[in-house]
Amino acid sequence: MRQILQNLRSGATILADVPAPAAVPGKVVIQTRRSLISMGTERMLVEFGRGSLLAKAKSQPDKVRQVLDKIKTDGLLPTLDTVFRRLDEPLPLGYCNAGVVTAAGQDVTAFSPGDRVVSNGPHAEIAAVPVNLCAKIPGGVTDEQAAFTVLSAIGLQGIRLIQPTLGEKIVVYGLGLIGQITAQLLLANGCRVMGVDLVEQRLELARRFGVFAVPAGSDPVTAADAWSNGRGVDGVLITASATTDDIVHQSAAMCRKRGRIVLVGVVGLNLNRADFYNKELDFQVSCSYGPGRYDDEYELKGHDYPYGFVRWTEQRNFEAVLAMMQSGRLVVDPLITHRYPFAQAPQVYRDMGKAGNTLGIILEYPQDVERKTVLPVLPSVTRNGQQPVLAVIGAGNFSKMTLMPALAKTGARIKYIADLKSDAAAYLAKKYGAENATTDKTLVLEDKDVSAVIIAAGHQVHARMVTDALKAGKNVFVEKPLAMNQSELQDVLQVYQSLTQPLSLMVGFNRRFSPHIVKMKQLLHGRTEPLAMTMTVNAGIIPPDHWVHDPERGGGRIIGEACHFIDLMVFLSESRVKSLSAVLLGEGTAVRDDKTSIVLELADGSIGTVNYFANGSKAYPKERLEVFSQGRVLFLDNFRITTGYGFKGFKKFRTSKQDKGHGHELARYVAFLAEGGAPLIPFDELVNVTSASFAAVEAARERKVVRIL
Repeated sequence: MRQILQNLRSGATILADVPAPAAVPGKVVIQTRRSLISMGTERMLVEFGRGSLLAKAKSQPDKVRQVLDKIKTDGLLPTLDTVFRRLDEPLPLGYCNAGVVTAAGQDVTAFSPGDRVVSNGPHAEIAAVPVNLCAKIPGGVTDEQAAFTVLSAIGLQGIRLIQPTLGEKIVVYGLGLIGQITAQLLLANGCRVMGVDLVEQRLELARRFGVFAVPAGSDPVTAADAWSNGRGVDGVLITASATTDDIVHQSAAMCRKRGRIVLVGVVGLNLNRADFYNKELDFQVSCSYGPGRYDDEYELKGHDYPYGFVRWTEQRNFEAVLAMMQSGRLVVDPLITHRYPFAQAPQVYRDMGKAGNTLGIILEYPQDVERKTVLPVLPSVTRNGQQPVLAVIGAGNFSKMTLMPALAKTGARIKYIADLKSDAAAYLAKKYGAENATTDKTLVLEDKDVSAVIIAAGHQVHARMVTDALKAGKNVFVEKPLAMNQSELQDVLQVYQSLTQPLSLMVGFNRRFSPHIVKMKQLLHGRTEPLAMTMTVNAGIIPPDHWVHDPERGGGRIIGEACHFIDLMVFLSESRVKSLSAVLLGEGTAVRDDKTSIVLELADGSIGTVNYFANGSKAYPKERLEVFSQGRVLFLDNFRITTGYGFKGFKKFRTSKQDKGHGHELARYVAFLAEGGAPLIPFDELVNVTSASFAAVEAARERKVVRIL
């Protein structure tokens, strides 16, 4: 199938071949019939991509500060490499989709194949969309009209926030697509509406709907004063897109005392206190389609809000808009200025700068669409008997930024990149020379040619994918964590111990493969006393609602990330974790679990402290390790410099850039698959470290010492 993608680095908009999405729990698969180009949001993304690096930096000063902090801690070249890789990543365009359901996840009951639906799916011939982001199209509403639903819901949410009442006078500032729709909905709500825009054709269109439209070039404040008989308007809905602060200033000037302003569009926000103070004005920014937006519980997990407590969710806003279209009180046909076949979409985006009076652009899709979930990228090659054939499951940020660049350097044959996101799988497969991109991991496990599977998907599926891959006869490399709880770990143990053929299981504890750690291990060889180790991790703040804190999706940062440093101490001491204790930061912070000190007792008498803190400055190094041994000290600074104190003939070891061991780890793993030999990490160590991460959480929450061995 084909999908429209935007490259933010080059500015190119392409119609890319990608694998069709597979039906998975919680989602419906939709064959698109019509989609609407949002001239506001999408034009902004296209113009951002076409801008120079300097222009991109000027438009995102917060991101520039993050880059400067990263340069201080990680160095210039690694930081630039990260920036360019992120910009090179393709971005799917579009969020106004109308089509027909072709398949649904096994747990989906609200939709069935054959249903006509709207969704926030992208401009793609086939889209997979969570159930709460879809709504059925009622009879009498065409696919073309329905494509306006999501955009209309954005305007509707702004209206719900401004809370208009019958007879109130509301100004709609900006009469693009959302503005025209918002004006109609306000009129249907019994309000009187004044429209402001710079384009006379848009003003004339609004007049046809019953809007009092201020002539282009007139002073909107003076017009509003006259229209409201000198009392001021009750509210202003800003649906414009502009960099100037004048729009908010003028909106405040139009309002009566205690009037309301709701921002739906994107405008300058250097607010003047006097504008709001004198009239005690309310100002609010509207968030997209309504309650539920950006809430993973609602959007990804399908947990609806109780109807009696949250009357209008984003899905119910979709349904309300469709009902207005069905009744004829919302008319969108006059808003359509252009229609194009989907194949011409790249040219449409190239011509956006010449759009003129363009409003609604409808893309029309073919009826016959390629529905294969596998996209061949490179010709298959004849397998060398010694060459391992790999498949990578998961094309998220870690795979894009770290895993695939390192794996590509090993020269391994990569037969599949698999991910539920079609564009992500196709992008990585094409960029790093994989033979196929797919959205169906079952095909990977069934392919007898694949000897090893690398799992880099979400934490919540690691244990299940490990057991599925082992049962399918595959060697497995899984990114940390191996499991998120003791039950999952027992499942892995049971399957691994019941294997009737020798298979390897590896966890991506890359730090032990860093040249710095290898050097430390060499310097500590022959010691006769236990070690005392302190690892300080300046982990960085992650918002409380981030998936990593979700016990079902991420498992928390101790289980998901601090396991790295427990493994590091197991490796350096050459012994297992015997027992541990831990303490959380006290009350008074939104998240406590990622501010934890863990004290390890190792079987050889060594001790280790892992200080995992997420409340530090980004300008401070992320990882520092101190190892005390027999009158000597080793100090590792952020995997760039290792300094020795008291070691004969050794003072410093440097690498040209930060090296946390990913490349060395994957090179050794591919060599192990080809040549055999002892596992890179003994299985009992993997189990011990994973169990210790669970114990750390238990010890911290229950304030006790947990014994492991």
